[in-house]
Amino acid sequence: MPQKHSAGLLLFREVAADLEVLLVHPGGPFWANKDDGAWSIPKGEAEAGEDLLEAAKREFTEETGAAAPAEDFVPLDPVRQPSGKIVHAWAVRGDFDVAMLRSNAFAMEWPPKSGRQEQFVEVDRAAWFSVRAAEQKLIKGQRPILSQFAARFGQR
Repeated sequence: MPQKHSAGLLLFREVAADLEVLLVHPGGPFWANKDDGAWSIPKGEAEAGEDLLEAAKREFTEETGAAAPAEDFVPLDPVRQPSGKIVHAWAVRGDFDVAMLRSNAFAMEWPPKSGRQEQFVEVDRAAWFSVRAAEQKLIKGQRPILSQFAARFGQR
């Protein structure tokens, strides 16, 4: 079975001499009542043969509705998730108005075994967090991405 790869962007900005990172909360009924340990960087699965940075930019746009920044992407080391998937991430300075979030949608059977297909947004919320707060919000498998970011940009 081929290795699956996801790619994403860790958007950051400086606020009052501190750095904040943009995280997104997954949509759909499974995540509806989860907060700490449920957020993610905007990311998604790369297509076979797709350039990973281009996949990260595409996924950012699909999940937020905003264009990815144009330049100055800082690659972070790939991180293996508990599922075995490898996440490739780039830190990039930028800004995003979370009130402008416009995520793509997906369909799934809901309620389970009902035979009905329901539409859900892939991302239902986006928010800016300090690095310390983001440590609590991020899913466990992505915390090493944040640790690399903090080490590289001097935040802890």
